Amino acid sequence: MAAQSRSPPLFLLLSYLCLLSSLTALGLKVASGPADLLKAHDVRGVDPPANDAPVAAAAGASQPRRASGWKLSEEEACREDLSRLCPKQTWSNNLAVLECLQDRREEIDLAPDCNHLLWNYKLNLTTDSKFESVATEVCRSTIAEIKECNEEERGRGYLVSCLVDHRGNISEYQCNQYITKITSIIFSDYRLICGFMDKCREDINYLRCGSINVGQKDVHSQGEVISCLEKALVRQAEQQDRVHLIKEECQKAILRVAELSSDDFHLDRHLYFACREDRERFCQNVQAGEGKVYKCLFNHKFEEAMSEKCRDALTTRQKLISQDYRVSYSLAKACKLDLRKQRCSLDTSLPRAREARLSYLLLCLEAAVHRGRPVSGECQGEMLDFRRMLMEDFSLSPEIVLHCRTEIEAQCSGLHRKGRTLHCLMRLGRGDHSSAVDSICQSALQTLIQSADPGADYRIDRALNEACESVIQTACKHIRSGDPMILSCLMEHLYTEKMVMDCEHRLLELQYFISRDWKLDPILYRKCQGDAARLCHTHGWNETSELMPPGAVFSCLYRHAYRTEEQGRRVNSDGQLSRDCKVEVQRILHQRALDVKLDPELQKRCMTDLGKWCSDKPDTGQELECLQDHLEDLVSTCREVVGNLTELESEDIQIDALLIRACEPIIQAHCHDVADNQIDTGDLMECLVQNKHQKEMNDKCSVGVTHFQLIQMKDFRFSYKFKMACKEDVLRLCPNIKKKVDVVICLSTTVRNDTLQEVREQRVSLKCRKQLRVEELEMSEDIRLEPELYEPCKSDISRLCPNVAFGNAQIIECLKEQKKQLSQRCHQRIFKLQEVEMSDPDLDYQLMRVCKQMIKRFCTEADARNVLQCLKQNKNSELMDPKCKQMITKRQITQNTDYRLNPVLRKACRADIPKFCQSILSKASEDSELEGQIIACLKLKYADQRLSSDCEDQIRVILQESALDYRLDPQLQMHCSDEISRLCAEEAAAQEQTGQVEECLKSNLLKIKQEACKKEVLNMLKESKADIFVDPVLHTACALDLKHHCAAITPGRGRQMSCLMEALQDKRIRLQPECKKRLQDRIDMWSYAAKVAPAEGFSDLAIQVMTSPSKNYILLMIALSVCVLFLVGLLCGRITKRVTRELKDR
Repeated sequence: MAAQSRSPPLFLLLSYLCLLSSLTALGLKVASGPADLLKAHDVRGVDPPANDAPVAAAAGASQPRRASGWKLSEEEACREDLSRLCPKQTWSNNLAVLECLQDRREEIDLAPDCNHLLWNYKLNLTTDSKFESVATEVCRSTIAEIKECNEEERGRGYLVSCLVDHRGNISEYQCNQYITKITSIIFSDYRLICGFMDKCREDINYLRCGSINVGQKDVHSQGEVISCLEKALVRQAEQQDRVHLIKEECQKAILRVAELSSDDFHLDRHLYFACREDRERFCQNVQAGEGKVYKCLFNHKFEEAMSEKCRDALTTRQKLISQDYRVSYSLAKACKLDLRKQRCSLDTSLPRAREARLSYLLLCLEAAVHRGRPVSGECQGEMLDFRRMLMEDFSLSPEIVLHCRTEIEAQCSGLHRKGRTLHCLMRLGRGDHSSAVDSICQSALQTLIQSADPGADYRIDRALNEACESVIQTACKHIRSGDPMILSCLMEHLYTEKMVMDCEHRLLELQYFISRDWKLDPILYRKCQGDAARLCHTHGWNETSELMPPGAVFSCLYRHAYRTEEQGRRVNSDGQLSRDCKVEVQRILHQRALDVKLDPELQKRCMTDLGKWCSDKPDTGQELECLQDHLEDLVSTCREVVGNLTELESEDIQIDALLIRACEPIIQAHCHDVADNQIDTGDLMECLVQNKHQKEMNDKCSVGVTHFQLIQMKDFRFSYKFKMACKEDVLRLCPNIKKKVDVVICLSTTVRNDTLQEVREQRVSLKCRKQLRVEELEMSEDIRLEPELYEPCKSDISRLCPNVAFGNAQIIECLKEQKKQLSQRCHQRIFKLQEVEMSDPDLDYQLMRVCKQMIKRFCTEADARNVLQCLKQNKNSELMDPKCKQMITKRQITQNTDYRLNPVLRKACRADIPKFCQSILSKASEDSELEGQIIACLKLKYADQRLSSDCEDQIRVILQESALDYRLDPQLQMHCSDEISRLCAEEAAAQEQTGQVEECLKSNLLKIKQEACKKEVLNMLKESKADIFVDPVLHTACALDLKHHCAAITPGRGRQMSCLMEALQDKRIRLQPECKKRLQDRIDMWSYAAKVAPAEGFSDLAIQVMTSPSKNYILLMIALSVCVLFLVGLLCGRITKRVTRELKDR
């Protein structure tokens, strides 16, 4: 055991100890007297090394006397320095004199003879074979208690070295004082440390650590050689010194010296002299011992008043600590039991040097803390200090210095203090600069962040703490200082008014690296470590797996967080995350949505596409939107990850934190119920779409919602509720169709065909039909949501509707109103759209929006497909809203342009149209209007009373409506527009159309010049003969007379008109003056019409006779003519019969 304890890293620090004079000064009793000890040792008899001739000469200059009471103060060589530098009360104690003289600021304060006398004196102290026996005498009980020291081989100085190793465990007062005093003497010169010279001689000579001008500073004084070796060791770790590698045993010796000097800063001679003034400035009241002065100086390392030479010495010591945590007395002491308890030094597969590294210690203990295992508060406090130290000074991490040297020199020079250089490297690692870091440097940064673990306490990152202090005080003051939730709070306020620019940059730089290792978010790790182990097969906090690297674990977690069944419900099984973990996964997803670089997988796979398509998108959050906009153009790997993320957003739109933040007012006003749900299944986005045009909706929210709607069109999977409701139907009825708009068209066509064919069982499931209806309604709101319509009409929109907004179906309405000016392709698409809307008014967004209240008032019981019919029936109600009435009129005008746009008419006249209007049908194209030709044809047949009853009813309604508003008669409007402008401009300008334009045209029939227009007016007159209801002016004038004289007459087929005409001829009946006047006018018009447009057939002739004022006379004449013909026929028959008989008789 003795051999094992001295051969490895435990460096044999001290050689032989103490004169009897020192024992006397300490009050120790030993067997040997001072006279005997001095007699055995003559200073002049010491042989210095060959290269130290000046030392020998100096030693001979003054020879201490061999008397038992010999004192340093009596020597002539040091008397002047002693008088000048040391208090008189110390002169009687050789050790006190030695300590006083060697602790002066610079060695040049001492005379050269005194300096070398002191060194020879110390050397003699440590080369006496009896020192070990003195130690044995003074520390007898201690040696017996410490097993390792009791077993040490005697006579080689190892016993004293062992006692120094265990001085923290020495309870015996005299032994403790003895060892402490001797340690301070020995540390002033590396040659006085047992074994150090033997182990490091070659390195000292090669590195020329001893080649200091003797005239200026003694080669053996003040720990300069040790400092030189320490710096060389640091350079070697950073691979700055590639020529010479320090021998392993010398490396261990250097670290052991640093370790043994860790409790008292006086023992690090180089640092002591470099920082003596700074100690007085910053740590005057800090008592030496237990590493307290070191800690104090570390805390003030970057103060402006700190001297540069002290800062360099502190940095060197910190670098040694990063190589071996035991160089820090306070950390080693505070965490000693925890290291043993957490088994942080028992991995035999790792090299011992690695287990001693500060990063290994921090990772091991941080893993215990994150797993919830007990680690003492004192140890955690020490860990916090050193984690902060690593974040403040990048140079303490040799991997950073080694692998990031190029980036530091090129981009981050001059930013050394307070963690600025590290954040500069992190910014380069994020890609926020034109120059990026290489993968090795990136890996070194990631390792450092894991070791420092700033996610557990933001205060570790001094640069972040200072930059975000004001934000934390205002936005996160409700959270305890140091709580991990502070970072989440800062992320929640990213890009808000409370965030400051510097804090934003520091925060994103840190979050970039935290996002690449799920373990670096302590809350996520605590809540999800069980789920990750169960579902993603993860290992310990500080362990990694090639099969499941840290960056892949979070992807695994969120896949399980959003795993769903067909109905969209979560499955309570082993394959699902716990509720707490799901909440944390959602939190991280919300944060990642703020910046595309916070999603490692997205940035990795889409780096090329981001540069190609999105380099001109400087605003926050625009990168993902840009990738979504160019989804079809992305490379397959990027398209896959963007598609998966978009699919995830469709299920939980709250992941898009920027959109949710923009939509906060509308959510609070209209969607707070669904927003408060723990699990969102697309309800919130559906609510936002439905309330897209509420007054609380702002531009940012509206743009964001519309953008997401547009993205959904690219793939039906991006509409979560639609996907879950119709997944099976799509696979069965619309296989190989991906785009949502195509899927909607496919399913809608199937539903429409099944409905028209009145099949017993619809092929599309009920739940899919319901969701399909929602999707169709959403698509009708914005033309961009219907690519089949938008693409052909793009040029028309820019030409005809340049200043019209896309929302509220305003573009579609604009195109409808200017239909005649549209390009052919756009015109065809608009016609198709109108055909669908007329058959299903629910899809007519403008109609449903403008008439929403009127539908509730008049049509609550009407079927959805008959809403427009219901509104038309109530159009002239006093309670009808004027805007809705105007919209209904627009739709009526549209319907009357083509029978195909009037589903009710089309169904009622399906037999009559091909029967009477085949010539028009044969000339018509499938997707363009007939400009009312079919309806005009049916009107004429209505006047001839040749239509079927159902068709006649529908044509009567159309006639009645168009009689009140000339705009509802497309043929009249087309042929008479010029005449109306010339003859009836005032009537046409009236806001309320009640048939005054038609009456004006009838009154000015003789003034009409255009034959086509005259023919249309004559047709109107002809139609009014068939039914008084199609002549609103006459009907209004004769309403009372109809009630009094023709109430029993069934309307239609001209019966009531004939009744009024008979009443007009009957002198016993007195009609209302207005009715009589209007009737007489109509008779004159009909007479003129008969002259201008004679009957084209027997039916026309019959109608003219029946409606003629001389109907009875004409009928009487016709009857008399028939009778005469009959009599003539009888007479002629008798004559021919008589002639025939006479001929036979002959």
